Amino acid sequence: MNARPTDSLKIALAQLNPTVGDIAGNADKVRRARDQAAALGADVVAFPELFIAGYPPEDLVLRPAFQAACRAAVEALARESKNGPALLVGTPWVEDGKLYNAYVLASGGMIEAVRFKADLPNYGVFDEKRVFAPGPMPGPILIKGVRIGIPICEDIWDAEVVECLSETGGEILLVPNGSPYWRGKTEHRLNIAVARVVESGMPLIYLNMVGGQDELVFDGASFVINADRGFGAQLPAFRESVTLTQWRREAGVWCCVEGPTAAADESDKADYAACVLGLRDYVDKSGFKGVVLGLSGGVDSALTAAMAVDALGRDRVRCVMLPYRFTSQESLKDAALIAKALGVQYEIVPIEHAIAGLEQTLSPLFAGRPRDVTEENLQARARGTILMAISNKFGLMVVTTGNKSEMSVGYATLYGDMNGGFNPLKDLYKTEVFRLSRLRNAWKPEGALGPDGVVIPENVIARPPTAELRENQKDEDSLPPYHVLDAILERLVEHEDSIAKIVDAGFDRDTVMRVERLLHIAEYKRRQACPGVKVTLKNFGRDRRYPIVNRFRDAGTPLPEPDRTLLKAGVVGKTEAFDF
Repeated sequence: MNARPTDSLKIALAQLNPTVGDIAGNADKVRRARDQAAALGADVVAFPELFIAGYPPEDLVLRPAFQAACRAAVEALARESKNGPALLVGTPWVEDGKLYNAYVLASGGMIEAVRFKADLPNYGVFDEKRVFAPGPMPGPILIKGVRIGIPICEDIWDAEVVECLSETGGEILLVPNGSPYWRGKTEHRLNIAVARVVESGMPLIYLNMVGGQDELVFDGASFVINADRGFGAQLPAFRESVTLTQWRREAGVWCCVEGPTAAADESDKADYAACVLGLRDYVDKSGFKGVVLGLSGGVDSALTAAMAVDALGRDRVRCVMLPYRFTSQESLKDAALIAKALGVQYEIVPIEHAIAGLEQTLSPLFAGRPRDVTEENLQARARGTILMAISNKFGLMVVTTGNKSEMSVGYATLYGDMNGGFNPLKDLYKTEVFRLSRLRNAWKPEGALGPDGVVIPENVIARPPTAELRENQKDEDSLPPYHVLDAILERLVEHEDSIAKIVDAGFDRDTVMRVERLLHIAEYKRRQACPGVKVTLKNFGRDRRYPIVNRFRDAGTPLPEPDRTLLKAGVVGKTEAFDF
């Protein structure tokens, strides 16, 4: 490229939704965005982290054939870059036998620069040290004579990489990201970005991808922070966007002087939007025609149905009521009202004959034994079998409807109500399900395909929760009240608090110990559960990886302090230690 310095620069930000493994499709997205950016007069168009591969590619990226296909796609894009804006695109890259998370500058028909991610995250949902080699400290690249620093995602979460870019003459920081959503993440990102701006004196472009990939949802919400810490631009959350930002150098400092100012959804609205996007992309990227779910008349299945219609449209959602002798008329009425409000295909399939057949088959084995939870679980398993049969026959994915409270304590039936391919409520506690149901009756996300207005009758939200597996059953017959249970679970799961600490916060000791026990013994069920959207700090799956066989239990007593009198003088853990 022409390295002659300029005092103005037009940078297009392509906040787009790639698909893992769809290298040709992702490359075509680059081409279309490049054409849009060219029409806007952009000098360069930037894409998120590992865009060509899709993120996260996990162990797929270790396959030589996949690496070669990504490289070939980038090289083809480079050859096409003779005219129009330059391209900045993320891709896997093999150099000297090592695999890197790379960012490539293509312009004038050539690959002009390659930079590697230096700080590889290996916590929570991330496992990059498993597949990538860390790159060296990067220097800036030149675009129209402007020195652009490219710290890739995690590279800005500590100061070292940005400090290196500042010391080597960087003028603007462009940060390509694959940063997944969790509640409160927006503020956390902003704090990190502002810290790097303050330390370096450089403006910062935070470019995030958007879309769902398995359990993860990438929310976009890209932004620009100028050197004076003011916002230069804010892109929308949970939606694709190709947007031009205009930059000017004034008194030696670059400033974004024109860019979009979208409002981002926060808190419950963001959680709901994340669940809708995660479900939509899981269904569409997996190639399903639509979904089917059991509509019980309860709040969990009602909210799941609303999310499914918002994600896919009513014509791709099929709801089935599967009543048994314990199903109340109230539940039948409410399920019909929900289906009518959402406009979905709705059927009633009684399971009486299926249960009778199962009980008759098992009667010789169970002779002389009292009825118990075994017979209750037959109801859930009959329903699960019927829904899976509908899935097989019509090519629809079964959506499960269990919430995080139930998944935490095992209040769900394996091969029954846990049957299915995806669960949008998996990371929402029961109290949050109630809250989001009321929210959806008053609001829906931009781009949602469902109807406006009330879609979940107030009676469904207000009724005491019940699985209706026996006469007059209520969830609170088996569990603490949900407002108590969820508060304990959040402390145990999200914060890993000790029992003693939770008790000190005012909770009953026996209740906390019981909940912790249920949490541990349900691990084998969770390991067999389908994936679901991550919305909390720590979801079951990628974030929380506990052993199934595990005999540790917190005794509930105050934690002992380390006995430092046992340490020989000067003894401390170090990378290199020699004992004499």
